[in-house]
Amino acid sequence: MPKDQLAELTQPQRDRLAFIELRVRFVGEIRRQDLVARFGIQSAAATRDLALYKELSPGNIDYDPKGKAYVLGPDFRPVFDYPPERVMSWLTQGFGDGEPMRLKAWVVSESPSRLTHPDLDVLASVTRAIHQECALAVDYHSISSGKSGREIVPFALIDNGLRWHVRAFDRKSQEFRDFVITRIKNPVVLKGQPVLPHERSDQDIQWTRIVELELVPHPDQPRPEITQMDYAMTGGSIRMRVRAAVAGYMLLRWSVDCSSDHSLREEQYRLWLSDPLALYGVENAKLAPGYQAPTSAKNR
Repeated sequence: MPKDQLAELTQPQRDRLAFIELRVRFVGEIRRQDLVARFGIQSAAATRDLALYKELSPGNIDYDPKGKAYVLGPDFRPVFDYPPERVMSWLTQGFGDGEPMRLKAWVVSESPSRLTHPDLDVLASVTRAIHQECALAVDYHSISSGKSGREIVPFALIDNGLRWHVRAFDRKSQEFRDFVITRIKNPVVLKGQPVLPHERSDQDIQWTRIVELELVPHPDQPRPEITQMDYAMTGGSIRMRVRAAVAGYMLLRWSVDCSSDHSLREEQYRLWLSDPLALYGVENAKLAPGYQAPTSAKNR
């Protein structure tokens, strides 16, 4: 779609076309009702928007009469140049889906940026597979085993603070695992291939298990009252319920001392996990700073 053609459209029209592209690229389909619900327009106007996008970007979308939806075309080429941060905020938080024009900030601010961003074409295949409940064939690059071909059944994205993972069933190992999205290459959505009952998210014990954690000011750090202020503590602690699959990531990101004797004394450890036994059986507890699994009586 030539830029001058886009420039001739009104801002609301460009926003709707951008939404069409996001839905098709990252979800795999869009219906007129999606536009009606998102923008509060009439069904006839939604039909015109879809026809306009198809006219201006041939090959990007096709109509599927069986599913009564517009789906990703075989020759898709993105029209809108979205920053990865906005795509991730739209996918995970549901906002920021207007045309990705440069917006003027209301106040000056700085925030640390990620070292890497997922390739949006790879991400789009992952999210389409999640939405359509399909398996995904990928080339995966593992630090331990190098490159290998795999079939995974993805069902959720996980942000560990530094990079994005996808939680999925791995048909090679027959286990649920986290895959770093930047290590995925050549993804292919395996439409029409059945997902078996044991491959679904409700069979992932680490995903369905909820652990209860209590974080308190670190006993060996000064000014615990300030820590309570910084973390908006109620009653001197933070109580939270998190999925076992993300507990280790969260504790690492927050620099929580998870040792039984609060032995991590560096100043970044402002918080202490009051009951490290809460992490028993959590597979990624090894990421939690200072955590050591209880020694069984047999090994004592």
